[in-house]
Amino acid sequence: MAETQILTPVPNSVNDGNANRLPAPVLGGRFAPFTQFMRQPAVQRALPAIAMTSAIGIAALAYFTMQAAPQAQLFAGLDDTDKAAVADALQTQGIGHSIDPTTGALTVDADKLHQARIALAGQGLPKAAPSGDSLIAALPMGSSRAIEGEALRSAREADLSRTIETIDAVKSARVHVAAAEPSLFVREDKPATASVMLTLQNGRSLSDGQVQAIRFLVASSIPGMNADQVSVIDQRGALLSDTASGSDMKAFQLQLQVEDRFRRALDTLLGPMLGAGNYSVEVHADVDMSESQATRESFPENDRALTSEQITRSTSGTSAPAVGIPGALSNQPPQATTVTATGPQPVPPGAPAPGTESNENAARAYEVGREISVTHSPQGKLRRVSVAVALNQGKKALTQADLTKIDNLVKGAIGYDATRGDLVAINQRPFVQVEDTAPAFYDQGWFMPLVKQVGAILAALLAFLFIGRPMIRAAKERAAKRIAQNQELEASLLAATDRPALASGQGGREITLEMIEQAPSYEARANLVRAFVRQDSARAALVVRHLMQEGARA
Repeated sequence: MAETQILTPVPNSVNDGNANRLPAPVLGGRFAPFTQFMRQPAVQRALPAIAMTSAIGIAALAYFTMQAAPQAQLFAGLDDTDKAAVADALQTQGIGHSIDPTTGALTVDADKLHQARIALAGQGLPKAAPSGDSLIAALPMGSSRAIEGEALRSAREADLSRTIETIDAVKSARVHVAAAEPSLFVREDKPATASVMLTLQNGRSLSDGQVQAIRFLVASSIPGMNADQVSVIDQRGALLSDTASGSDMKAFQLQLQVEDRFRRALDTLLGPMLGAGNYSVEVHADVDMSESQATRESFPENDRALTSEQITRSTSGTSAPAVGIPGALSNQPPQATTVTATGPQPVPPGAPAPGTESNENAARAYEVGREISVTHSPQGKLRRVSVAVALNQGKKALTQADLTKIDNLVKGAIGYDATRGDLVAINQRPFVQVEDTAPAFYDQGWFMPLVKQVGAILAALLAFLFIGRPMIRAAKERAAKRIAQNQELEASLLAATDRPALASGQGGREITLEMIEQAPSYEARANLVRAFVRQDSARAALVVRHLMQEGARA
């Protein structure tokens, strides 16, 4: 390390008596160690980096200090009237808020979101989306039936909207119900309909099952409404209810499932026999999606049973009836009785005794047989199946017996039923050999990205070879030239300081202040200063004095 020398001003004829007097330090000797530390060459060279680092740190500290807290949206879908009321209430409560200039959303600090909502709920804000209970409670006394009906409808719509908003993907919802007035005539009754407007979360969507659940939710909450009469749309205007949940789409999906099942069964049978690519199968299934239910009650013709019977008999005794012609002869006494030897005649059982009358009444009850039959035909009944099988005719065609066997296998796989009109068609023809024309390599998906990457690498290499490398070479040449000049200058300075003639100002190269300022290093500058002092000590003293006076004035 070069030796540091203290320069002392030497008085001469030019200097006055104050030449040896140094100016007093402005701030005293309290900051002298700090001032000496700051004047060190290493510190002076590091000052730009220290200043830049300090500036970056101060800027980062100011950024994090002045950065606003994360914001959270207070309520979604507020109109301007409610926004003004909410903003006034927040300002009264001392809660900071802001309005997004792009979306117009009212936001508050994320850590004060629940506090703001509680404060607004205490004041009954916002008022744009009241609950069903509040609508019913606000109904005035003595309202007409029409007003009561509209209030109840609005309350039902508000409750349904709040219920739908509990779904994760739904940001907000609005329900509109259209119900006609009930009519005394059944034919004039019109079913109620409803429409649901959904605002979904960013990047979220609803599945078909969720849309169908919303439709059933609305239909179940309104009497006389069917789920098919509920329409659901989103904020982009897309009709969500027109999905696979419709009856037509369900029938089409069921048909595809049946056809796919038959096709897999035929592939399982024909694949091991004929080999892949030697046959082609097409299946068409006619599925009946209609549902019917019938109830029949009949009475068998000769099917009856006696359940109860009641018979009433009555018998009474009487004299022989009067016979003959009325008149005088009729009052004659009877003739004498003639007794015969024959015995008494037997009376049949149950028959009335001679000379008596019998009366019989019978009441019988019969139960007639009854038959009740209920027939239910579910949806998805297979009405007809049509199967077409194309076989590849190779060098040797299949015989008719082989085709019959294949036909029987196909019929057994699909459950062939001639009564419902099933059709199976099998034919063999030579298949056209289709060459597998793979796309060219430049049409592949990986080709263009590879070309872009290789092009970028080549461009970087060319830029390095033709631009970067010459610049590096030129920079190295300039650095080597600068080092050579500095070495030459230092050698000349060292040689000049070793000659005594330079100290007396005779011979050699004169040293100027410009040479001292342009010195490449601290050692060279120190050597130049020493040589400058030896060359002209009086001038050096004047320069030091002038610098100290400027420092004192500053």
